[in-house]
Amino acid sequence: MSASPEPSDVAAPAADAAVVKARAPENMASNKIQCDACPVLCQISEGRLGACDRWGNVEGQLRRMDPVVLMQRPGVELVPADPATWEGGLLHQDAPVFVSGVASGTTYPDYKPAPFIVASRAQGVDMVTVVTEGIFSYCSFKVKIDTDRYLGPEQATVRHQGEAVGHVTTIEYGSQFLSLGGVHHLTGGSKREGRITCELMERLGNHHAVDLDIEGGAKLTVQASRPPIVNGVEEQRMRVGCGSATIGIFAKQWFGHADEVVVVDDHITGVLTEHQAGKCLDMKPSGIRLRGRKSTPGRYFQVANPGTGWGGTDIVDPLSIIEGWDPKVARPGLQLLMVSTTGEHAQWYVLDDALVPQPAPMPAPIQTVVDRIGENCEPALATVLFLGGAGGSLRAGVTENPILLTRSIKDLLTRVTCGGAQAYVWPGGGITVMVDVTRMPPGSFGSVPTPAIVAPIEFTMRRDDYERLGGHVDRIRRLEDVWAAGEHRVIDWQGDNPWPLEPLR
Repeated sequence: MSASPEPSDVAAPAADAAVVKARAPENMASNKIQCDACPVLCQISEGRLGACDRWGNVEGQLRRMDPVVLMQRPGVELVPADPATWEGGLLHQDAPVFVSGVASGTTYPDYKPAPFIVASRAQGVDMVTVVTEGIFSYCSFKVKIDTDRYLGPEQATVRHQGEAVGHVTTIEYGSQFLSLGGVHHLTGGSKREGRITCELMERLGNHHAVDLDIEGGAKLTVQASRPPIVNGVEEQRMRVGCGSATIGIFAKQWFGHADEVVVVDDHITGVLTEHQAGKCLDMKPSGIRLRGRKSTPGRYFQVANPGTGWGGTDIVDPLSIIEGWDPKVARPGLQLLMVSTTGEHAQWYVLDDALVPQPAPMPAPIQTVVDRIGENCEPALATVLFLGGAGGSLRAGVTENPILLTRSIKDLLTRVTCGGAQAYVWPGGGITVMVDVTRMPPGSFGSVPTPAIVAPIEFTMRRDDYERLGGHVDRIRRLEDVWAAGEHRVIDWQGDNPWPLEPLR
């Protein structure tokens, strides 16, 4: 048996296989053209748009209706000092603009070169950026919701307009994560489920608000970089820490002003005098007896059920988690603070002669610390990350031997961006990218009715590296020519994104 050929041994495609446009169907009306930008293959009448609203028939020609987005480098002036003498060239040796994949067009049916393969220079180095829009069936959005409220059980189905569109995942220290979209919801359910999922994903990626229902849990409104709305209430604060951590942070500030502090938390409720922080301050035991399962000293699990009350529990009255007091230890006049992990709930009590906590005005030093808890809580936001697998046919628009692109990325020779935003590439096989949608231009995401999501993606590398991986060198266009063509829209570069044309090595 012969060995598998090395990449350099693979034969070049035959010359007669260079067809990049299929013949029109015989029964198609003469005033229509067939769009081959996705598998739907719309037949579009003159002056009309395809099902995606992205491609149209303009005087018998297939056109991407939105101009490709170019991003202007910060601090670079694109307008010449004397427009009358300008001949259409770019004004700087280093590329002053970056050609993004937003509205660039696709490589479908996959063997076609990417719509833009752009040559430019950066710091004296010849660079190439391969620009395209990927059609992603294997993609999802990971949503981080900063909240102390209980949103629903792990693995619970998340619905939008009645259709299953995702599920609840884990809680990560003050934030609840959702996974929305994915190939099973796009293609594995009913047509309506796929359509609703696709619509939800497109809106979420384009920075719009979406409404969600969690089975057995909360109703949500989420929007990238905006406060989440839980059951109609806009979240304000992300917790400072769990109950135990809050005890540790503020123990010294409570010392001398309170005899006991209980920080109520759905996960780990803290008790100051039992906690190691209280022990190190040589605080006297209070005799308090708390419900729940005791973990290590001063740390209690399951003091109440999850909910939207104090500390993410279902309690309204914090005293309900106190089983009682040890009469041999507790004393009348003992001062007790009960507070949540965000400081939004707090109550001061004094034990009466029967060792029953009675509400009392909160002393100023205690109120100062409660306010400080709130001050140390970061604003609650929803964060939306796009996660997509670009390891399949999309790579053929870059090179005739796709595995070489994958290796180039893993070897850090090729930078991957989405709409100009730096993408994190997951370890392991394939090209699985993840990117914060707020670092991408608004309107970056589209869709096709297969259904699938359309998202921009760019691969930037040195020109000599592009040649070595078998790229479509004959399709390289100068950045000056792209600029001079005029069919583009220029937007400002997002300043906190690294400039993608810097040489990688």
